[in-house]
Amino acid sequence: MGIESIIELIETLRGKDGCPWDRKQTPQTILAYLLEETYELMDAVESDDPAEICGELGDVLFHIFFLISLFNEKGYFGIKDVVGQNEEKMIRRHPHVFGKDTVGSVEDVKKRWYQIKMEEKNVSSETSILDSIPASLPALMRAYRISERAARTGFDWEDVTGVTEKVEEEWSELKTELRRQKEPGKDHRRLALEFGDILFTLVNVARFINIHPETALRDATNKFERRFKHMEKRIAESKRDMRSVSQNEKDAMWEEAKDSIG
Repeated sequence: MGIESIIELIETLRGKDGCPWDRKQTPQTILAYLLEETYELMDAVESDDPAEICGELGDVLFHIFFLISLFNEKGYFGIKDVVGQNEEKMIRRHPHVFGKDTVGSVEDVKKRWYQIKMEEKNVSSETSILDSIPASLPALMRAYRISERAARTGFDWEDVTGVTEKVEEEWSELKTELRRQKEPGKDHRRLALEFGDILFTLVNVARFINIHPETALRDATNKFERRFKHMEKRIAESKRDMRSVSQNEKDAMWEEAKDSIG
């Protein structure tokens, strides 16, 4: 089995005697499935199970090839065009490997990559450097990309101390707005914006300390999930309902979960 056999498989599924469901698909519908499969791949990678990762990678690849086949049917491009363009782009964006450029660090590589990317897109003084960041990215990931892009223009704090001080400032503003919300007729949207300011500033903290906020939040959520399920199990073993257990006992079980499963 290879690339050609996968394409032939998709062509058969889309053919006259193929599958009604596959013939009905469009780029928009396949994109939704591709996103779902990508998240399943992320879960598999987190599980560190090679067999699971292999299977999920196959699902992602299948949907990518399906998308290519849909555009190939319309005469726009095929697999060779996609691979060829990507190969050219990777060579062009690695002049320190395939050309005569020299780099001294990973940061140098990132700066050169960004410079080449902007040249490719013909970014002018009339174009914002933020325009190429997809609006459909998850909010946390998009916040990271926007702050990273803005920082490349020099619009940034000098060090992590400055940005952590900004977090404290935003936290103070949120607390002030929380107090105001108790007054009649207050707009809840303002509170939401203050909360968003804290999240955005924390994203910048993550950028300064070389942590991706999406990964950090996912890991923290997974940790909470493990501990909560441990607590649920302990309560179920005692033949009780979660709501019937006192907060003090829940707190004790939570500490137990932290000690036993991390």
